[in-house]
Amino acid sequence: MTLTVRPARDADAAAWDAFVLAEPGATFFHRYGWKRVIERAFGHRTWFLLAERDGRIEGVLPLGEIKSRLFGHSLMALPFCVYGGIAAANPEARDALDARAQALARELGAGHLEYRDRDAPAHEDWPDSELYVTFRKEIDPEVEKNLLAIPRKQRAMVRKGIANGLTAETEAGVEAFFHVFADNVHRHGTPALPKRYFALLREEFGPDCEVLLVRAPDGEIVSGVLSFYFRDEVLPYYAGDTAAARALAANDFKYWALMRQSCERGIRVFDYGRSKVDAGSYDFKRNWGFTPQPLHYRYFLVKSAAVPENNPNNPKYRLFIQAWRRLPRPVANLLGPWIVRNLG
Repeated sequence: MTLTVRPARDADAAAWDAFVLAEPGATFFHRYGWKRVIERAFGHRTWFLLAERDGRIEGVLPLGEIKSRLFGHSLMALPFCVYGGIAAANPEARDALDARAQALARELGAGHLEYRDRDAPAHEDWPDSELYVTFRKEIDPEVEKNLLAIPRKQRAMVRKGIANGLTAETEAGVEAFFHVFADNVHRHGTPALPKRYFALLREEFGPDCEVLLVRAPDGEIVSGVLSFYFRDEVLPYYAGDTAAARALAANDFKYWALMRQSCERGIRVFDYGRSKVDAGSYDFKRNWGFTPQPLHYRYFLVKSAAVPENNPNNPKYRLFIQAWRRLPRPVANLLGPWIVRNLG
């Protein structure tokens, strides 16, 4: 039978997710729910392509289109997701999806097409970015062995958080989490994603999207993390802390609480997620005994002359970051979503 590539429809969602769950090269960010989240939260067009033969899916490619006067016109797999690219059961499906994505980028007049591959790099001849790495590690089935596997200095910080009387709990909604997240990104000079986005993630992914909060002995919530669960993996994805968290070692306690909880649930992989090389989070994760693994972000340049640099490391954003820190937080929370929606 002939292999065909077409846009996915909502009626394909169950079959799409069944393929993603079974395909070893797929990730949480290949799930069909991202189509609905990105469209509803940010108003971007999405192009979720599937390759099928005789009614059976053999490959998927979730794409999102961003058109911005500030940051350009891009087609990427996938905006707001650290992993993406093509997930295919065979080379024929991969090649067919790839060809259609390149043709679509030309048809749309996009500046570039971007694949965010975690594992095997696609198109080694395309320009790439070496800005990001990821950190993944297996969780031991025994809780205590995971604590002892944390290097001594970092383990001391975890024990400090425990000694400070911190406690962990889950949140049914996103209100408390958004408070610590928005406070954290504002102090770092970057716009916050809209609260509606986090609510949509909880709504779309249900029990596979969970919020863990850290509470100080006086009852104040000082830290939080929103995590995704996929197969036997946990991915702490969005996190935030208040200014009081540092002295309490709340950040260290938070990740240990998540690791301990995941171990008790039978989760086998802790995905610490993406970091910029040599950034503070990069050093923090290495201090936990995790080894950086390169991410393969590659670009098919259609109209763009070079790989885009829409990240805080770009010197042209330095003044913006300094100014953003000085904005009152309510103003920053109001304006932030209009800016960050175009970054992806």
